[in-house]
Amino acid sequence: MPKGSPELTAARKEEIIAACEKLYQSMSFKEITIQEIAKFTSFTRPSIYNYFETKEEIFLALLQKEYERWTADLEEVIAGTGRMTRDETAQALAHSLERRTQLLKLMSMNHFDMEANSRMEQLTEFKTAFGGSMKAVERLLQKFCPEMRLENRRNFIYAFFPFIYGIYPYCVVTEQQRAAMDAADVEYVYYSIYELAYPCAKKLLEAER
Repeated sequence: MPKGSPELTAARKEEIIAACEKLYQSMSFKEITIQEIAKFTSFTRPSIYNYFETKEEIFLALLQKEYERWTADLEEVIAGTGRMTRDETAQALAHSLERRTQLLKLMSMNHFDMEANSRMEQLTEFKTAFGGSMKAVERLLQKFCPEMRLENRRNFIYAFFPFIYGIYPYCVVTEQQRAAMDAADVEYVYYSIYELAYPCAKKLLEAER
């Protein structure tokens, strides 16, 4: 890591992450290389290695940022809403995910590879953000479903989080995938993120009383 103030280091990391995020709008994970990322920054390819050792570390940092954004959304709901029914709580959770398409897209990637190819420091920072989202969901349940016991809140979280990891591939489908489904004669109903997340959250909340 080159010498410099923590603020300067953070700013340079942000520039690299932002370049990756921009590329990810039109390119796949496989297509994006550190060389491609460097083209959209003020750094050379070797300079990026001063901040991230692998492409997976950059993507993990981007996923960390998305978890932080989702946590901020949830905290806004918690702070800005007086009371909600269980149904309204399920709606709020679904709407929060509806606004975080990139989070869901990154979630659908192979976490194992991203984490396995990241240093402990990077992985710990990511896990902190991931844990922050879990805690925010629990705080939301504590406020709007106060009768739920700790065990029930945890049951909800450990069912809901694995579910949302798979939402993106079901809701965002390419034309090629649609054509393949038609050719395979698969009767597939295409739902939005909200249309999948809301009934799942609602059923889980109803089950965990």
